[in-house]
Amino acid sequence: MQEQQPKTSLPENAYRELREGEEYQPVMGAKESPVEVTPYSVSIGILMAVLFSAAAAYLGLKVGQVFEAAIPIAIIAVGLGQVLGKKNMLGQNVIIQSIGASSGVIVAGAIFTLPALYILGLDAQFYQVFLSSLLGGILGIVLLVPFRKYFVKEMHGKYPFPEATATTEVLVSGEKGGSGAKILVTAGLIGGLYDFIVSTFGAWVSSLSTSMWAWGKCLAANYKLTFGLNTSAAVLGLGYIIGLKYALIITAGSALVWFFIVPLVGSLEAAVNASSMVELLGITNANIIENPSLLFAPENLYTYIGRPIGIGGIAMAGLIGIIRQAGIIKSALVLAKNEFGGKKVAADEPRTGQDISMKVILTILIAALVATLFFFQFGVLGNWTQTIVALAIVFVIAFLFTTVAANAIAIVGSNPVSGMTLMTLILSSLVLVSIGLEGTSGMIAALVIGGVVCTALSMAGGFITDLKIGYWLGTTPKKQQTWKFVGTFVSAATVAGVMIIMNETYGFTAEAAEALGNKEPLIAPQANAMAAVIQPLMMGGVTPWLLYGIGAGLILVLTLIGVPALPFALGMFIPMHLNAPLVVGGIVAWAVNRHKDAEKAKANNNRGTLIASGFIAGGALMGVVSAILAFAGVDWMMTDWADSMGAVYLGIVAYVALIAYFIWHARRAKIGE
Repeated sequence: MQEQQPKTSLPENAYRELREGEEYQPVMGAKESPVEVTPYSVSIGILMAVLFSAAAAYLGLKVGQVFEAAIPIAIIAVGLGQVLGKKNMLGQNVIIQSIGASSGVIVAGAIFTLPALYILGLDAQFYQVFLSSLLGGILGIVLLVPFRKYFVKEMHGKYPFPEATATTEVLVSGEKGGSGAKILVTAGLIGGLYDFIVSTFGAWVSSLSTSMWAWGKCLAANYKLTFGLNTSAAVLGLGYIIGLKYALIITAGSALVWFFIVPLVGSLEAAVNASSMVELLGITNANIIENPSLLFAPENLYTYIGRPIGIGGIAMAGLIGIIRQAGIIKSALVLAKNEFGGKKVAADEPRTGQDISMKVILTILIAALVATLFFFQFGVLGNWTQTIVALAIVFVIAFLFTTVAANAIAIVGSNPVSGMTLMTLILSSLVLVSIGLEGTSGMIAALVIGGVVCTALSMAGGFITDLKIGYWLGTTPKKQQTWKFVGTFVSAATVAGVMIIMNETYGFTAEAAEALGNKEPLIAPQANAMAAVIQPLMMGGVTPWLLYGIGAGLILVLTLIGVPALPFALGMFIPMHLNAPLVVGGIVAWAVNRHKDAEKAKANNNRGTLIASGFIAGGALMGVVSAILAFAGVDWMMTDWADSMGAVYLGIVAYVALIAYFIWHARRAKIGE
C-alpha cells in the first residue's frame, strides 16, 4: 500500500465537543499507513528517556520541581528531524515523544517516595528503586489502556488536556511549518527567555506576594491573610488552555483554604496554646517544635492544616470519581472477561482505534502482579501473609485511582500523585500495623508500596496525555502502548542509578550532607513529607484524621450542590501562587475570544492556543537548560538585586507586558489563517 501524504493541520473540531452525528477525523487518517515505529524513532526515544530521566531526577531532588518532559522532547524530535532533512515525521515524532516522556512520570513516582528511605536513615538498594519504578510503571500502563477510548474519544472536547494540547501543537506546527510554526517558535522564544531570565539571573521576581509590602506583612501577621501569584510565562499559557471555567473552580479551592480556613485558624492564635496545637497535629518540624508560635505563620497553617484538608478532599473526590465512573470500569471488566472467554468483542477496528488486546493486557497484568509478589516477599518483607496483603493494597488502590489520575491530567495538566500517595501510605501503614508489621521494617515496606502505587498513578496520568496526542494526530494506539514499556524500563533503570549517585554525592539529610562535605542536603520536599507522615504511623504518633475528614466532608457537600469535586480539591492541595495565575490565563482566553464575529473569535482562539503552547514549551525547555546549568554548578543569580523591591516592581511591569503581548498578538489573527 502506497504511503499517503498526511495532512498537517488539526481539524477545526479538535478542541471542541462534537455535534450530533459528527466524527473526529485525525490528521493522519485511519486508512493511511504512516511511518511510526522505526529504528530511528525507537533509538531517539530511548535516548530521550535516558537523558530526561537523569535531568528530571536531578532537578526534582535538588529543588523539588519535576518538569514535564513531553513538550521539550517533542521540540527536540521536531528540530532533529528538520536538521537531518527527514520528511513526514509526524508518526515517528509521536513515538519518540511517547517513549521519551516515560522519563518524567517515572521520575515523579520514584523521587516523591523512595528518598524517604534515606531521610529516615534506612537503606535503599538499586534493585528496590528499580523494581518499584518498573513494576509501578507497567501497572500504570496496563490499568489505563482499557480506559483509553473513554478519555480520548468519548470525552472529546469535554476536557482541556493542556499538556497534550501544547505538545500536539508543537508536533503539528513542526510538520506544517508556515505561519503557525513561526507563531509557536516566536512565543516559545519569548516565554522561554522570560522564564530563563527570572530563574537564572533573577532580573525580576518569579512570584509576587502581598508579603513583599509592609501592608501585606501587616495583613499576614494580624489576619493571616496572604496572596501569591506565580508570574511564569509557562503557567500563564497553561491557564489559557485550561480556560476560565476550570481555572476559577481550581482557584476557588485555593481561596477557601487561604482566605477562609487559614485566617479562621490563625484568629485562634491568642486563644490556644501553640505548643499543645503543635503536639495535637503531630508536627515533627524541629524549628516549629522549638518555637511553636511559628505554626501561626500563614504558610505553616497552610502546610499543616490547609493541605491535609486538601488531601482528604482529593481522596473523597477520587472516591466520587470512582463511583461515577463505575459503569466505565464495569464495561472494561466485561470486555476483558468476554475476550478472555474467546468471544469476539469488536468488529474490525480502524488502525487509529486498535489497542493492545485485552488478553495481552491481562497477561502482562498478571505477570506484573506475580513479579511484584516475589519482589515484596524476597526483596522487602519476607512474610507471605504481609506480602499478599501488601500486593492487595497496591492493586486495589492503583486500579481504583487510575481513572482519578487520568482525570486530573485531563483537566489541569498536573497529577496530584503526592496527595494520593500520602493517602496510600496512611492506609497501607494502618493495614500493615494491624497485621503486626511496624517499626523500621514497616517503614521500608510502606514506602516501597507507596513507590509502586505512586509510579503507577503517575504513569497512568502521564500516559493519557500521550494517547490523547495520538488520538488527535492519528497514530496507532497499539504501537504507542507497546513501546511505552520500553521507555518505562529505561527510565526506571536510569532514575534508580541517579538516585543512588545523588545520595552518595550530596546526601538527603543534614548529617549525610555534612559527612560528604556539603553545606546543604538535597531538598526532596515530597519525600520529606512522606517521611513525616509515615514515621508516626509506624513508630507511634499523631495522624491528622480530623483534617482529612473535614476535607472529605467538604468535597462531599460541594459535590451534592453541583461543584466539580476534583478540580476544587486540587485547588485546595496545590498552593495558591500556582493556581491564581491560571485565572489570569483564563481571563486572557476570555479577552482573546471576545469578538462579535464568530469566525474572527475562532481565529483569535486558534492563534492564542499556539501562543499559549509556545509559552508552555519555552518554559519547559528552559527548565531543562536550568537543570543542566545547575548540574554544572553555574550560578549567575544577581542575588542582591533579586531580593530588592526593584525586582518586584520590574516583575509586575514584565508580567503585565507579557499579558498585553499575548492578547495583542492573539487578536491579530486573520480568518482562515
